[in-house]
Amino acid sequence: MRVLVIGATGHIGSCLVPRLIQRGHTVVGVARHPLPQYADARLGWPEVEWIVADRNAGEADGARRQRMSRINVSVVMDLLCFTPEQNQLMYEAFKGRIEQFIHCGTLWAYGPPEAVPYEEHFARKPITTYGADKAKIEEFLLRKYREEGFPATAIHPGHISGRRWLPIDPQGSRNGVEVYERLAGGKEVCLPEMGLARLHHVHADDVAQLFELAMIRREAALGQSFSAAAPCAMTLVGCCNAVAGLFGRKPNLKFLPIDRYREAVGEESCGITLEHMSHSPCASIEKGRRLLGYSPRYTTEQIYRECIEYLLEQGRLSI
Repeated sequence: MRVLVIGATGHIGSCLVPRLIQRGHTVVGVARHPLPQYADARLGWPEVEWIVADRNAGEADGARRQRMSRINVSVVMDLLCFTPEQNQLMYEAFKGRIEQFIHCGTLWAYGPPEAVPYEEHFARKPITTYGADKAKIEEFLLRKYREEGFPATAIHPGHISGRRWLPIDPQGSRNGVEVYERLAGGKEVCLPEMGLARLHHVHADDVAQLFELAMIRREAALGQSFSAAAPCAMTLVGCCNAVAGLFGRKPNLKFLPIDRYREAVGEESCGITLEHMSHSPCASIEKGRRLLGYSPRYTTEQIYRECIEYLLEQGRLSI
């Protein structure tokens, strides 16, 4: 089967493309640079048929619409669509001539859950522009499936991570390696409030697994949305315990009210933490298990371990 993967060299694509190649599919990859960012380019990648393009630049002059309309594939996997306008272009380019269109959304489309675990049929209540746009794309695609049979599926990943891509850290932020060094060395780590806000990570290869399964079990996936996440969400305290435990320690935690936490970590880092606290996701993966056979290989603890092993190997983490 010929499969178009848009964003083929990013986090998900770096895991998805080799999976598809190994299954014997022909992969047409769209990316700005025809080399994977997070995988070994020798493993399957020479088989990819490349279309080198910049999505934003192409849309400015209409070239992308023409280019997409000329591509002959059976399945489209769009990993890099962020606005309803981008999605409208793809819909118009491929309607009536493909077997399946799989869109990559986000748990941010769900908004903060009022009951957990959040199931795919719950009402969407996004609180960010990013989440709202993804929710609009999902609604459009699934409506087009109901109205005219456009073969759409939506997959909503959690916090995507991987060997070469640091997870959202145990403070709910992106502070490089500092928090990992502090947890490894038994130094004090500040957490906001009581550290009970949740993160729901997912390994990029598990997201890729769900995309692959959605194609394999097409009839079960059409017109449906699925959450791609690790088996369990974890609190910030749980994440700290997981990382410190890798080094045979218990974390030395200090709980601070938000104003003092902001002073301790800085405005930018605190802003990222607050965004994750406001969502505090916890998504059910039962629907993916039941309909598609989704079985994530990575727990959150394993995600942290793999990333920290890579940091140690690269000499980026000092103990």
